[in-house]
Amino acid sequence: MSAKNTFEWRYPRLIAHRGAGYLAPENTLAAMRCGHEYGFSMVEFDVKLSQDNVLVLMHDDTVDRTSNGIGLAASKTFRELSELDFGGWHSAFYTGEQIPTFLSVARFTQENNIFCNIEIKPCPNRETETGILAAKAAQQWWHHSDLVPLISSFSLESLAAAQQTAPELPRAFLTEDLPDNFNEILEELDCVAINLKQSLLDQEKIERIHQAGYKVCAWTVNDYQRAKQLLHWGCDALFTDELLRVTPDLA
Repeated sequence: MSAKNTFEWRYPRLIAHRGAGYLAPENTLAAMRCGHEYGFSMVEFDVKLSQDNVLVLMHDDTVDRTSNGIGLAASKTFRELSELDFGGWHSAFYTGEQIPTFLSVARFTQENNIFCNIEIKPCPNRETETGILAAKAAQQWWHHSDLVPLISSFSLESLAAAQQTAPELPRAFLTEDLPDNFNEILEELDCVAINLKQSLLDQEKIERIHQAGYKVCAWTVNDYQRAKQLLHWGCDALFTDELLRVTPDLA
């Protein structure tokens, strides 16, 4: 039986994008703490591999935008990444914030009863490897937890690797618009949901997805009225950067 028919969807309807959206440096422990402090009980973050195969939180393929370093993330060891400042780009208050390991965030979220959407964000040509290692880690670290994480990715290769490695963990296909063959893709990967770009979503698409038996999540919703509209249409979850505008009590 497929996951969409057996998995109990228990996720909150509001999800803090990259930990705390605009309020803190993305994909850091500081962001996870901030999202929690502002009342969010689910966070989204990006996971990739360092050169020496340590799972860390980071969105871009290079460190240039979110640290004081330069160069490809895939070319740096975890020790080299740990020596960079991943907070100062955001504000002086966060100067010195280090890149977190996936394990440190797994511990923090579980200790604080926070659900997670783990986006597998592989560096180029590391799609399968990242999918395997991220899924294996999630399988191990959430083994006895009721806070089952949602695994997502733009990479079909990474999702397929995660499916093979930890088939019991729920998956969501992450893409911009709804593909004509979305049902075929979600069935092949045994997904429970699809995460779509909010500006391309309408009520008809949400209804089509629900009729096929899947949940739908929208990224990234930063306008209060748009958030209300999407929730009214039946959207199952929204990712937001605007934690002060699109607040948990909206849902």
